[in-house]
Amino acid sequence: MRLTRWTDYSLRVLMFCAACAQRQQPPTISEIAQAHGISRSHLTKIVMTLAAAGLLETTRGRGGGLRLLKPAHAIVLGDVVRLTETDFRLVECFDAAHNTCRLSGYCRLKGALREAMAAYLQVLDGTTLADLLDLPGLPADGLHAQPAADAPAAGEAPRGTDGSTFLRKVTESR
Repeated sequence: MRLTRWTDYSLRVLMFCAACAQRQQPPTISEIAQAHGISRSHLTKIVMTLAAAGLLETTRGRGGGLRLLKPAHAIVLGDVVRLTETDFRLVECFDAAHNTCRLSGYCRLKGALREAMAAYLQVLDGTTLADLLDLPGLPADGLHAQPAADAPAAGEAPRGTDGSTFLRKVTESR
């Protein structure tokens, strides 16, 4: 399955905000747009959707910006993808109302793709936003790893980080 740009950018916004969670000044839409080379106008629409879904808090004015409303370890990728993707019909036969395929009664492709989609979503359901970030105190490979003995407790931000390493990598890769 290929994610839409909307979902890709939504994940980038959430990751950026998680990486900046310890900064005194929260990241802004302009800062994220510039770091990723994304239209500020388009990013504003995405941020409003994420805010309406209860994932982001937006504050206007001086000292304003974006903050996660939940800790990164509580934001599940499967939920974000289901929120931001509009079409999970991989092939025409997934939609009975519009299916015109003449092989529908004989073909097993639909079942194989449905199983693949379920496996795909199962992996995303087991992955959190925190798993995606390479921040001090988080495991290097991220996925499903156990926290190190000196790692922060659940809900606590990584010690000694303001997300600058992650953000430096984002801006250097452009």
